[in-house]
Amino acid sequence: MNRLIERRRAQVLYDLKWKKFLRRARFFRLAPFLDFVIGAGSMALGEVSPDSDFDVIVGARRGRIFTVRFFCAVIFGFLGWRRSRLDHKILASDKLCFNHFVTENSYRLAPPYNNYWRELYPKLIPVWGALEIISRFLAANGEWVKMPDFLPVDLRYISGSASRPAIFLERILSGRFGDFVEGVLRAVQVWKIKRGLAHHPQADKLRMAYSDDLLEFHTKNKLVRRDGNRDCISE
Repeated sequence: MNRLIERRRAQVLYDLKWKKFLRRARFFRLAPFLDFVIGAGSMALGEVSPDSDFDVIVGARRGRIFTVRFFCAVIFGFLGWRRSRLDHKILASDKLCFNHFVTENSYRLAPPYNNYWRELYPKLIPVWGALEIISRFLAANGEWVKMPDFLPVDLRYISGSASRPAIFLERILSGRFGDFVEGVLRAVQVWKIKRGLAHHPQADKLRMAYSDDLLEFHTKNKLVRRDGNRDCISE
């Protein structure tokens, strides 16, 4: 009976977490050049705790990855929903952890592939964005892990398109001016990333990369840290 009660409590917590996550995920439509959002981490694996945060994989337009990261930081930081490097335990609860941005050139996860990644990727949850682009992302990763034969879209998928403010910003930030802004944001963010790594107590244990096509900041030992409080590098 006790096990049944515990399983029921865990399911209720999982459902409540997803409801809150989806309410907050709707604000992604405000970010320009953002192609898709996929739920990852404990939210995809179904192993949440009260302190769990919301891990996401964000797909960005090529040439605008640092612009997308900037707007995600501004939007969710303003709302108080963005997890920072110093947030742990209860402070990280229900906040979005922006530790993985990709473009079309980096859809396929780079090796090494441990058991955690092989377990996680077939269970990724499409949350927002164009389904055809999400399908390409999933297909790219089907080369190293068996992915579902069908797109795992359920009630957690938020159908819709970019908001009018996002479309307006895309028009302004296209072309040479957008390239200039991207360059400035890249320089600032790379400087902050390097500064964060210099002060990170476990920098040698991080799986990380930052380039014009990929921003990835994970711990290498995620398999044994399923409590939703993994290290999330941010400014």
